[in-house]
Amino acid sequence: MKTIKQAVILVGHGGLPKDIPPKIVENFMRGHKQRVRSGKSITSEEEELDSTIRNWERTAESDPYKAGLEKLASHMEPQLDGYILKTAYNEFCYPSIETAVDELSQEDVSKITLITTMITRGGSHSEIEIPEELEALSEKYPGIDFQYAWPFSMDSFALFLTDHIKNFQSEPTASLN
Repeated sequence: MKTIKQAVILVGHGGLPKDIPPKIVENFMRGHKQRVRSGKSITSEEEELDSTIRNWERTAESDPYKAGLEKLASHMEPQLDGYILKTAYNEFCYPSIETAVDELSQEDVSKITLITTMITRGGSHSEIEIPEELEALSEKYPGIDFQYAWPFSMDSFALFLTDHIKNFQSEPTASLN
């Protein structure tokens, strides 16, 4: 009997590094917005700018969002015994979801669960883009069972937030004053 090798991909939105030249971002955003409005396919220029942004060298100081997601993953990893854990980003950061899946496919993973930090409904990334990407990845990798652990239970999330508020307010350093 073949052992099922499982992985989790923690998907964050992704942010821009503080030290990237503004002109690179402006050119990317202009081309991206024009393409989305026109409904045309991605251009080689947009792909190149996207790659430049995603692969920009980052530090915790230049990209605190990426550092924060990786810290969250490091807290999750000990609780996910038996799973390979990777981070991925919807945009602006490396690796993309597709790249993370490509890497996991090389490790003979047969089941991948994606979970995003984008919690509430109504966001195009979590509701539309990630499911569309998973559909394409399912076709690319028919031997991998993909699951998307979304949407979240609003009752569970509300409980998490209210518990956090109560615990936060009881801490002596909680006040900003």
